[in-house]
Amino acid sequence: MSSLSWMAWTKPTAIFFITIACILVAMTIWQIKAPCVERKGFLPISTTPGDRLFIGLLSSAYIHLAWLGLTTLNLWIAFIIAVIWMIIVMRWG
Repeated sequence: MSSLSWMAWTKPTAIFFITIACILVAMTIWQIKAPCVERKGFLPISTTPGDRLFIGLLSSAYIHLAWLGLTTLNLWIAFIIAVIWMIIVMRWG
């Protein structure tokens, strides 16, 4: 019996975590090849692209949790809102 057999690993769950891992690897490679300086956007702190990625991912999770808790609408709508939010944070945050 696998040590992870108690978890409900589905294909969408695996795709989600693999995508997050690939994003983190890509951001790491980007920072190694072209180090960025902190900048001030609309967020109340100076941030690097890695900081904005973390803030965007965390707030996207909260968007999804709020959507699940407050509405019965399709979750794809929350996904679209989260993607738009992520683009805004990464570009202008």
